[in-house]
Amino acid sequence: MKLTVDSMTYGPDGLARAEDGKAVFVSGGVAGDVVEADVVSTGSSFDRAVVSEILEPSNQRVQAPCPFVGICGGCPWGNLSMDAQRAAKEGNLRSTLRRIGRFSDEEIDAIVKPIRHAKDAWGYRNKVELAPSWDNNRFRLGMHGVDPDQIIKVDSCPLFEKKYPRAVKAVAGALSYLGNSRDLGLERVGIRASRRTKALEIALWTPTGAFPRAQVSRVLTDAVHPTSVVRVMSKGDRRARKVAGVEALAGEGSWTEKIADGEMRLSAPSFFQVNTAAAEILIELVMDALDPGADDVAIDLYCGAGTFTLPLARRCAYVAAVEAYGPAIRDLRRNLEIARLDNVDPIGGDAVREFPDEDADVLVVDPPRAGLDPAAIDLIAGTSVRDVAYVSCDPATLARDLRRFLDEGTFKVVSATPVDLFPQTFHCETVAHLTRA
Repeated sequence: MKLTVDSMTYGPDGLARAEDGKAVFVSGGVAGDVVEADVVSTGSSFDRAVVSEILEPSNQRVQAPCPFVGICGGCPWGNLSMDAQRAAKEGNLRSTLRRIGRFSDEEIDAIVKPIRHAKDAWGYRNKVELAPSWDNNRFRLGMHGVDPDQIIKVDSCPLFEKKYPRAVKAVAGALSYLGNSRDLGLERVGIRASRRTKALEIALWTPTGAFPRAQVSRVLTDAVHPTSVVRVMSKGDRRARKVAGVEALAGEGSWTEKIADGEMRLSAPSFFQVNTAAAEILIELVMDALDPGADDVAIDLYCGAGTFTLPLARRCAYVAAVEAYGPAIRDLRRNLEIARLDNVDPIGGDAVREFPDEDADVLVVDPPRAGLDPAAIDLIAGTSVRDVAYVSCDPATLARDLRRFLDEGTFKVVSATPVDLFPQTFHCETVAHLTRA
């Protein structure tokens, strides 16, 4: 069918309308394209289609530096101009606040601020991951495709830190060479790089058991000269693997990054935002929303290794920081020692079960994609905090949770600022500021 792509969805596809008005999610098209598309699935309320030919390219269509746009899963919006990407992300936030949060257009106009972003639209990622596969009895590493079962062999990734353009090819080549002579048991390979500290870490995710440590370390060191090579050992069912331990094979055994006038050291399993420069915008927005004073007590829920904890500790009298993931809370304790900050209580455990009982002034929450448990919203509403900064990676759960806070009657929404941490993708972070009603 012939379709005109009207807009971009919160997903990799564009949205069009068939002649009868039915919604069609179009893979391979960008907003403004006129395309010929083949329907691949039909449903009661929408169809899905794949572009077979671009009849009239959109004036927002651009030539990406990556030849794998639409094939590899890493940059689905790579053919869309940055102005159009950012407008779509801001539009998706507004639409979600309207549909799920039940905010009026007037309320949305008042609270949604212009999207923020860092300078680099390519070459910004401090981390990429490679997945193993076998092709004609040859072991190789590549990127996950749009089809998650497909592994795409790449020599470089234009999204990855531009100061290390040959790292992906070198790591993949070295481990493919080793993997063709013995079974390394690799489940995935992570590469982290920092242009600020010059740290380059290779993390090899494997099951527990025997491993050719010396040989792997030597080959990787010769190939890429990393500052750290680690093995992350995991166990359990593949759908719910747990980290059993991390061992240093070469170098420092961890990765360092400078952020927000400080330095953080992270173990391979710990989460860290993949866009350091844009993560500093998150920190700026959180600090502006909370405006913490020297005598204030702060709570940081889902604190990770300390992205917000450390800046809060430098400005507050005391911070209670809660994190359920063991490697991250251990990294937080180490980062506090490195920064010589002794006014933080790192609490390991679930944010609801271990909710701090301090009489706090400000609170930041950075939950996973699923958002906040209703019990967490009740607990936050029951505190004395004057301001809350909610950092969200999913507009749908953010809109749902903001409505829950409003229905509690204890907080009102001051602002919601989208931040483009993930150019060339549909993903977007948002920092929402709530204050006492």
